Amino acid sequence: MKSRNWVRFFLSTLLVGGISTGIIGFALRWSDYQELFIKFDFLEIISVLFWLFGVGLIFSVISQMGFFAYLTVHRFGLGIFRSISMWNLAQIVLIAFVLFDLVYFRFQVFAKDDESIIPYVLIAIYILVVGLIVAYFKRTSTNKEAFIPALFFMVVVTTIEWFPALRVNEEDWLLLMLIPIQFCNAFQLLMLPKFTQAKKS
Repeated sequence: MKSRNWVRFFLSTLLVGGISTGIIGFALRWSDYQELFIKFDFLEIISVLFWLFGVGLIFSVISQMGFFAYLTVHRFGLGIFRSISMWNLAQIVLIAFVLFDLVYFRFQVFAKDDESIIPYVLIAIYILVVGLIVAYFKRTSTNKEAFIPALFFMVVVTTIEWFPALRVNEEDWLLLMLIPIQFCNAFQLLMLPKFTQAKKS
């Protein structure tokens, strides 16, 4: 990728992270913020939005680090296994392992007495479903070999990037970090070819 296109790609992903975090942040805590809109406290709204946007930029940087790390890991994986099918099989195993961990180990560590395992299962299903949707569009826009790597990135790498919020395990922070990272990851995965193919003006 040409340096100019890389800068555009970087800045575009930053905007995706900042804007999505701003929207998700207000949506998650609407009960706390709706009074600001009712009173039209413009300065306070801008202050909160600025803070959320800044947090979103951090999420975006984490997402971009994970994306370029995965591109490197993907090349190593192809080199080690010397077969796309074997590397895809390894990725499928890792996807299953990470989803299992999201349910079982989080439940073991964080579940309170008599708490149901269903919420832990639902978040894993949600991550898988989002991954499948993004992987489908990636396959449609490129080729069928892109499906498993895209799914791996959207499930495994997203979970790794999400780890700081997983450690805290506060519901608002879990969703506030997860959803923008998913937006950033999906954007990078689907838009990278357009930036790499863009001609230098």
